[in-house]
Amino acid sequence: MSFSLADFDYDLPQALIAQAPLPERTASRLLVVDGARLEERRFADIGGYLRAGDLLVFNDTRVLHARLYGAKGSGGRVEVLIERPLGRHEALAQVSASHAPQPGSRLLLEGALEVEVVARKGIFFLLRFPGPEDLVDLLERHGKLPLPPYIRRESQAADEARYQTVYARNRGSVAAPTAGLHFDDGLMSALRAQGVDFAWLTLHVGAGTFQPVREENLDLHRMHRERYVIPSETAKAIAAARARGGRIVAVGTTSLRALEAAALEGEKEKTGDILPGPGETDLFILPGFRFRCADVLITNFHLPKSTLLMLVSAFGGTENMRRAYAHAVAERYRFFSYGDAMLIVRDHSPDSIFSSGCTSASDRHPLPRGGGRGEGPCHPLPRGGGRGEGP
Repeated sequence: MSFSLADFDYDLPQALIAQAPLPERTASRLLVVDGARLEERRFADIGGYLRAGDLLVFNDTRVLHARLYGAKGSGGRVEVLIERPLGRHEALAQVSASHAPQPGSRLLLEGALEVEVVARKGIFFLLRFPGPEDLVDLLERHGKLPLPPYIRRESQAADEARYQTVYARNRGSVAAPTAGLHFDDGLMSALRAQGVDFAWLTLHVGAGTFQPVREENLDLHRMHRERYVIPSETAKAIAAARARGGRIVAVGTTSLRALEAAALEGEKEKTGDILPGPGETDLFILPGFRFRCADVLITNFHLPKSTLLMLVSAFGGTENMRRAYAHAVAERYRFFSYGDAMLIVRDHSPDSIFSSGCTSASDRHPLPRGGGRGEGPCHPLPRGGGRGEGP
């Protein structure tokens, strides 16, 4: 079955795009999607949908100060968004200017950095930064935190903490793995006490994540490449969770993409397991993709016509996602990076094109529902009470 770009469109009022985080990370709303069933909770209640032996896989990337402002030699204004560092002194970057800078020209960024434009690389520019100091350290001193384009303001002091996960440690992203923004230290301690295990990987999110899909025929779309690392300890933790009947819970689409890319590599190598180590992926996940690793996905709400909406539709089922997004709009959830969250159980309906065709832990153990929760098709939260109406 083939899909077009229009299949992943929906109407979103601008007022629902969150422009700032809620005062507390765990105060966000949580929409649970288990097949056609929807349940509404707070993110702080997520432990009620997890059990001892489950494994949460987090992306521990840290967002760089990747945005720089300055001028060309001609005096024209320029904005630079680093896509990825390449060694200690060079980087691929998006450069916005009235006229594209030419190779061999120089940019003066933040009034302090004289940067050489080395070459054009497709939609990116190869830039060379001055001096002996490491590029990432230069960015931390001179650059600005790059909030997404749909947040209509400059970054502020509060964003330095809130647009990073509490467990961020490996510098390299230009956008946060936003599903992780809902976790705080208290919630993570509570989940550990509950017997939920944690594992870590790193996928550095590039600026390409915000590039629109321009091809109506999705077979023609080509994904941007992103770097990831799967530690051997994480591969072992996944195997151990499988052996004990636990579920693999991907925290964010970046974790899911890295896991599925590493699982594909393991399949190619005929290991039957996640292949640990560094890698790069341009994996484009559409409905019909056979998931090999993740059983449950924690994620935010995604842009219309985006590759991330296509990914969650593949994971949870297209009709289920349409229903869930329509419900979220009607109930005025907060959308995108600083918005609310979803917990999606992988769709396994027998007549679905999304079924993986293999047995996983979630096939054997359905989503737990305790304490009388979820007695009907959907149980909305009461309005008000700090739930964060609108941005």
